[in-house]
Amino acid sequence: MAGAGKHDKEKRNEPDAAGPYVVRNPERFALNLARAIEEAGKAAAAWARPREAGEWRDIPAPYAEMAKTLSQLAGYWLSDPGRSLEAQTRLLSGLIEVWAGSIRRMTGEKPESEPIAPEPGDKRFSDPEWSQNPFFDFLKQAFLVTARWANELVENTEGLDEQTRRKAVFYVRQISEALSPTNFLMTNPQALRETFSSDGENLMRGMRMLAEDIAAGGGELRLRQTDRSGFELGRNIATTPGKVVARSDLAEIIQYQATTRTVLRRPLVIVPPWINKFYVLDLNPERSFIRWAVEQGHTVFVISWVNPDERHAAMGWDDYIRDGIELALDTAARRTGEKQVNAVGYCVGGTLLAAALAAMARDGDDRVASATFLATQVDFTHAGDLKVFADEEQVAALEKAMREKGFLEGNRMATAFNMLRARDLLWPYVVNNYLLGREPPPFDLLYWNADSTRMAAANHAYYLRNCYLENNLARGCAIIHGQRVRLSDIRIPVYNLAAADDHIAPAQSVLFGSHLFGGPVEFVLAGSGHIAGVINPPSAGKYRYWTGKGLADTVEAWLAKAEIFPGSWWPHWQAWIERQDSARVPARRIDRRRKMLGDAPGTYVLIQA
Repeated sequence: MAGAGKHDKEKRNEPDAAGPYVVRNPERFALNLARAIEEAGKAAAAWARPREAGEWRDIPAPYAEMAKTLSQLAGYWLSDPGRSLEAQTRLLSGLIEVWAGSIRRMTGEKPESEPIAPEPGDKRFSDPEWSQNPFFDFLKQAFLVTARWANELVENTEGLDEQTRRKAVFYVRQISEALSPTNFLMTNPQALRETFSSDGENLMRGMRMLAEDIAAGGGELRLRQTDRSGFELGRNIATTPGKVVARSDLAEIIQYQATTRTVLRRPLVIVPPWINKFYVLDLNPERSFIRWAVEQGHTVFVISWVNPDERHAAMGWDDYIRDGIELALDTAARRTGEKQVNAVGYCVGGTLLAAALAAMARDGDDRVASATFLATQVDFTHAGDLKVFADEEQVAALEKAMREKGFLEGNRMATAFNMLRARDLLWPYVVNNYLLGREPPPFDLLYWNADSTRMAAANHAYYLRNCYLENNLARGCAIIHGQRVRLSDIRIPVYNLAAADDHIAPAQSVLFGSHLFGGPVEFVLAGSGHIAGVINPPSAGKYRYWTGKGLADTVEAWLAKAEIFPGSWWPHWQAWIERQDSARVPARRIDRRRKMLGDAPGTYVLIQA
């Protein structure tokens, strides 16, 4: 009996001795696979249901544009047999080198180095198996060699115009990152281990989440990047105390309660982007720019844009300026008695603010005494990868689709932004959610990022044509309130913040646009990207920022003469604001005797896309 017990124990341990890639419970494994297939069927049904019912009109994806661009690439290399042979030989020699290294490893020889290593910061291959297991190491290096070869093809293709080359770089990168072995079950060691250790339960959970995410997107995948159940607006996010003090069809104006005994005489009016919602500036008490500004003695007014629907289809920039920015200025003047304010615009909110300021300068309106632009483009010559989606053919197709519904679905813009950094914002969540079957952890910034907004048809069409496509705002050809506007008419002091790693408003683009203003410009460069570079409270002690005198033609030339400082740019901005006017008055408390329209963060921000 004792011998039999020992034998049974050894038998139970056999799978572990065979390694992690072994089915331990075949019956349970088969059952979970069947459940995963069932959930996958639900996902397919959720995708098909609105299309079969005629409820979904697909906006054309840029597949035709991608095919046309890549065919130009292929045409260059295939048109010359010698050139084609050279390209194929480079790829083949790289793969042979990878294969030879794998053979040496299998015979026990330790190679001195990899033929090619992942780029610094590439987290896809952090699992030890990608280096320790010869099979996965071969997959990794073969992929990296092929991806590098594809990028070199684009770089070495002659005769491409700037826009076509930009598209080619973008599309090749998207294809390469989509085909990474980390994105597939059978070539991802972590996903395989999870599958065998859980007897396939991860796949069942993953397919269930996929079905839920497609249903939540109304027939299109709404990729979950965070656990949304952990947040509630007004309770643990967007909690700075304030009141809604004015409202139009497009905007609510929120005034925040003072927390200091005295406040700066000039109120602060903030114009956030209408792409996503304003509370990126009020995520939580520790990272809230709005709360921090209140604590520095600003009387803060913020625009909360409506999440538009078909009723707002014909509302363009004139409407957004009149019923948003001008309403905020009128409200600030009425509630404080001051004739001038400091204005802040973030991202496309800053672009709209710049257009409004140019119109105000043209019309002799001096209600704004200083302007701060955060990660804002006013000249789109160097606008980066988003220009891939902005050519006449694509914009015209998008305009046609928007006219049918009156708006662009919010998920479309969210997908476009995620594609700019697909390696960080798209594929890791596909792997985590649908291959590993894990719920993403709660994260306030990603909760905000997923709280997408629709784009009113007229507003978005104006933005695409006058900024990305034709660059009319920079050229002095944009029409606001019936007349042209020129950014050179803006002669008030400007604080222009760029972010070093910004993929949406590249630092070079922000710097280039700084030359268009007619007054003094304080250009500042923050570390990190479009969000983290802006939302960087001093208490965090993170990143750094650069300041310098004057402007330059390139960021590199400007940096050569700039001074670097650790931490947040916020105190530097506060000092700049106070240099414009440091006068203070007794704190302005929100007069509760006057009619209020509700508590912050208001009602418009609660409307889901």
